[in-house]
Amino acid sequence: EGMHFSLVSREVIADSVEVVMEAERLDGSVLLAGCDKSLPGMLMAAARLELPSVFLYAGSIMPGHGRLSDGTVKDDVTIIDAFEAVGACKAGLMSEEDLKRIEEAICPGEGACGGFYTANTMASVAEALGMSVPGSAAPPSADRRRDYFAHKSGEAVVELLRRGITTKDILTKKAFENAIAVVMCMGGSTNAVLHLLAIAREAQVELTLDDFNRIADRVPHLADMKPFGKYVMNDLDHIGGIPVVMQALLDEGLIHGDAMTCTGRTVAENLAELRPGALDGEIMRTIDNPIHTTGGISILHGSLAPEGAVVKSAGFDLDVFEGPARVFERERAAMDALTEGRIQHGDVVVIRYEGPKGGPGMREMLAITGAIKGAGLGKDVLLLTDGRFSGGTTGLCIGHVAPEAVDAGPIAFVRDGDLIRVDIANRTIDLLVDESELAARRDGWAPLPPRYTRGVLAKYAKLVRSASEGAITG
Repeated sequence: EGMHFSLVSREVIADSVEVVMEAERLDGSVLLAGCDKSLPGMLMAAARLELPSVFLYAGSIMPGHGRLSDGTVKDDVTIIDAFEAVGACKAGLMSEEDLKRIEEAICPGEGACGGFYTANTMASVAEALGMSVPGSAAPPSADRRRDYFAHKSGEAVVELLRRGITTKDILTKKAFENAIAVVMCMGGSTNAVLHLLAIAREAQVELTLDDFNRIADRVPHLADMKPFGKYVMNDLDHIGGIPVVMQALLDEGLIHGDAMTCTGRTVAENLAELRPGALDGEIMRTIDNPIHTTGGISILHGSLAPEGAVVKSAGFDLDVFEGPARVFERERAAMDALTEGRIQHGDVVVIRYEGPKGGPGMREMLAITGAIKGAGLGKDVLLLTDGRFSGGTTGLCIGHVAPEAVDAGPIAFVRDGDLIRVDIANRTIDLLVDESELAARRDGWAPLPPRYTRGVLAKYAKLVRSASEGAITG
C-alpha cells in the first residue's frame, strides 16, 4: 500500500521546496537529495522557480557481499537481489537460510540503491542536465569526496548568483537532449522518462516521447550495469564517472557541448578542464563495440498503447513476443496467481488499474517482477502494465501503457486469452483483437470505482495527467 504514495511524493517534494523558497524569498538554492523521487522532485522545483540552483546528490550505497550456505560468494549484491531471492524461495529454488543471508548483505551502509536504478539514473541525469557539479554523481555516499562536492556546489551557486545565471539558462532543450543521451547510453531506469517529461514541463521546454526514440536511434547502449549487467555505480566511479561517458558522447557529436551548466561554463568547457579518461571497454563499452546499437530505452506505440508505452530494451532478450493475455486487476491478484502456479511460460501478464489515476500513484511492479524472475519465468513471461517499474527491474517488462485503464485505454478491454504482440525492433505493441469486438466490449463499460475518496491520494487522482505527459499534476 505504501507504494501508492511514492510517485505522489515527487509532487509533494517539488511543491514543498517551492512553498519554502517563495515564502522565505530565498535568492538561490543547493538542493540535496538521495533517493528516487526526491531527485526529480528537487529538479522540478528548481526548474519551476527559475533561480540560481545547484543539485547535489547524496550518493549511492557501496555494494554488498554475502556467502550462501553452500559457500558460494555473492559479490556486488543489491536490494534487487533480495526481491529476486524472495521469488526463488517461494518457487523452492532457494532456501530460507540463503534468502536471509542475501537480505543481510544487501545494505552494508548508507546511500541510494547501488545499481544503475532510478536514483543513480537521475543523479546522472542531473549531471548531464548541467544542474550538478561535474563528477559528482558517481562517488558513493560514504566517500569523503562528498564533502568536496558539497563545498564546490556552494561555490557554484554563489557564482551563479553573482553572474545572474538561473535554471532557465541551464535547463534548455539541448540540456534535456544531453540527459536523454546519457540515459540511453547507460541503459538507465524507465522512470527517467516520466521524470524528464515532468522536469521539462516545469522548465517550459517542449519534450515528448518522440524525443526519446529520436535520440535512442543515434546513441548506442554502452554500459554493462545492473540490473541487467554486471556492475554497480561504484564501479563506474572507478573509471571516472559520468564525465567519462559525456566525453565519449561529445567526441562522437552525440551531445551538445555548448549547453550551459551550473559551473557557469559549458559542457565542453567543463570536460576540457576535467580531462576525463577514455571508456574502459568493460564497464563502459566503446562506441564501436556497443552492447546494443541503439539506446537502452524504447517507446512503443500500437493498438494497445496509442499514447505510448515504455520498455527497457537494454534488458529485453527477445525481438518479438506474442502470447495469450492473463489479465489481473492490480498487482496483488497477479502475485497470488504466480504463487499458486497459474502463470505459465509464454503468458502475457496484464496488470491494469495501476496507472497514475487508477492506482492511484502508478506503483512500481517491483514485487511481481522480482518474483517472476525468481520463479525462473523471467525470460518466458511478458509483463505489461499501466503502472511502472523499479529502476532495478529486469526481463520482459513494459510499463506506462497509455491511456491507462481508468481512462478507457485499450488495456481496459483486454480479456484472458487475447493475443498480444510486441515487436521491439519496430517499437510496436498491439492487441490482436478485431476493432468490432473491442467496440462491443466498450459498450456499457465502466471503470473500477476509485480506491480512495478522501485524502492526498484522492486529490492526486483528480489532478494527475497521463504517464505520456510525465504524470504531472500542474
